[in-house]
Amino acid sequence: MIEIKGLSIQLGDFSLSDINLEVQDREYFVILGPTGAGKTVLIECIAGLRHIQKGEVWLGGVNVTRLPPEERGIGYVPQDYVLFPFLNVAQNIAFGLRRGKRPRQEIADRVDQLSRLLGISSLLERSPRSLSGGEKQRVALARALAPSPRLLLLDEPLSSLDQQTSKRLRLELRRIHQDTGIATVHITHNQAEAEELAGRIAVINRGRIEQVGSPADVFFYPGNQAVSDFIGAPNILECHCCEKLGKGLVEVKCGDLSIVLPHDGRPVRRIALSPRDVYVSDVEPPGPHDVNRFKGIVTGIRLFGASVRVEVSAGSERLLAEMPYDVYEDMDLDIGKEVYLILKLRRIRVHEDKAAR
Repeated sequence: MIEIKGLSIQLGDFSLSDINLEVQDREYFVILGPTGAGKTVLIECIAGLRHIQKGEVWLGGVNVTRLPPEERGIGYVPQDYVLFPFLNVAQNIAFGLRRGKRPRQEIADRVDQLSRLLGISSLLERSPRSLSGGEKQRVALARALAPSPRLLLLDEPLSSLDQQTSKRLRLELRRIHQDTGIATVHITHNQAEAEELAGRIAVINRGRIEQVGSPADVFFYPGNQAVSDFIGAPNILECHCCEKLGKGLVEVKCGDLSIVLPHDGRPVRRIALSPRDVYVSDVEPPGPHDVNRFKGIVTGIRLFGASVRVEVSAGSERLLAEMPYDVYEDMDLDIGKEVYLILKLRRIRVHEDKAAR
């Protein structure tokens, strides 16, 4: 559906450098990266809102590099939605159809169809000013979908929403994509959002594409240090044995560590755990002593912004934990000190062995 070939653009001190990407028909593709990585600039190049200095953008086999936005057949939802305050919800949804001089009945039918699809039929006479953030997001999405675009571009569509609304709208986006089948490019800095929605992910950093792959590829096999740092330098452990314990739990052997985790599927090949989800204590913590609790020796300490990352050798494995600086100071940790580790059960990511039956 989309092919980007050698795209480069210079904007003051920032540049996109030699971007090459392909997005397949009907694919939900997420561009993931930190603030300032170039995500919005890249999506604006696809939409035709930026002059491309070098490279090409192809859409459905057609070179659209020099085409204006309105001739590309793209639906675009910018980060701030840009709803027209002087039009009601129905008129906002119909805006592109009216510009295209579609028949009045076709416009009415399309507005009705999309408002039902997005659950906003009761809002059609409302002003955008009276809508909540989640309602505005749905209206902006309906407006982008109204002309039946070949491609949908979403610029941080959930970033301004509260956590509960964001989670609910992720499910909406996934359902809408399944219902419409429109190829979608969604940009975000939120890893959970990317992991939940994407068929494939492209990680972008400082104007360069660092890695492209499935969510499992990115989170379990980071391609370089930049990707690993961005996703939180996760602890990734190889599992050589997996035993079902019942009630949706399994026990995996990683080196000489036995780790219990919630899982009900194929045998586990790898597990990943963010350093923020590894709890370190310099005294033995209360509670059960046999579930995801290990003794270890501190082998490394590194300042990381306002936090401290502590490397601990536990059996044959080395685990990285991250804690606020004041917590680190209170524990008076040092190289060679014995500590206790607790792995947060519900935060362990699982990579299944796809070859196993």
